[in-house]
Amino acid sequence: MPTAIAVTSPDLALPSPGLSTSFEQGGAPLDRQTPAAVVLPAPHLQPLDDALTETSAVLEHHGHLVVLYSSACRPDHIRRLHTLRAVLESDRFAILPVPLPPLGVALLARQLRQLSQYDLSPGVLASAARLLTHYIHAGALLGSVSGLDRIEVDLRSHVKSWLPGAHFAVLANPEPQLLHVDRHSTGAGLPAPGFATHLAVARGQLSAEWVTGALAPAWRVQAAYEARLPAESARWWGTQKLIEFAAAIPDPAVLHQLVASVRRERYPPAARTGCPCD
Repeated sequence: MPTAIAVTSPDLALPSPGLSTSFEQGGAPLDRQTPAAVVLPAPHLQPLDDALTETSAVLEHHGHLVVLYSSACRPDHIRRLHTLRAVLESDRFAILPVPLPPLGVALLARQLRQLSQYDLSPGVLASAARLLTHYIHAGALLGSVSGLDRIEVDLRSHVKSWLPGAHFAVLANPEPQLLHVDRHSTGAGLPAPGFATHLAVARGQLSAEWVTGALAPAWRVQAAYEARLPAESARWWGTQKLIEFAAAIPDPAVLHQLVASVRRERYPPAARTGCPCD
């Protein structure tokens, strides 16, 4: 069985691309073989005994488990993940913090799910998360940056946040960037990926018109499709007035080529950090 990939909430478990709702730019790639994500709920949603039983069953069935979580994940939820790993006393259970916004985390988790179908060891698959993070362009259109503390915001932008109708295009990854934009503008302003991508768009309390009408064409995405806005997004971006977006490589074969092209090195046991190993 392939290595199981887990996330911390159902809205981070994106469906197979072929099942996504597409915009006029085109549909997402047909891919109905992508394994489903495992969801490890927050402590208030599942008693510890139940969580231990289900996680143990996942490990028994899949052999290895890789869990991704964003920096907006609540501390008690992160503690629950480490408690599960400690109680199960398993080195087949990896816990990986991801420096992406929530929608980017969801896309990365789906990419790892796609890669899990290939003949990659659990250690290589877990290590691929850091590599693939650099190829995800994640950002948002915000109605205010007054609560944004994960990206540097200058004083001028803070002042503009108080103006009616203010909008900001923010790129969090791979290089942070913030622009004050006219939501009716036909220009994107944010640097485009230098490779083929599909764009996921998650609607908050703003219109997606700028994202689908300006950003997607400027980035020359092959397709744009709609995703559910993760519950953690408002906490990560500091506002409910947002549209989150993330562009990523959709082709599993290209992802596999990227990962396979990186030199693999074996480390002595003392150098391992808890990820599943080769």
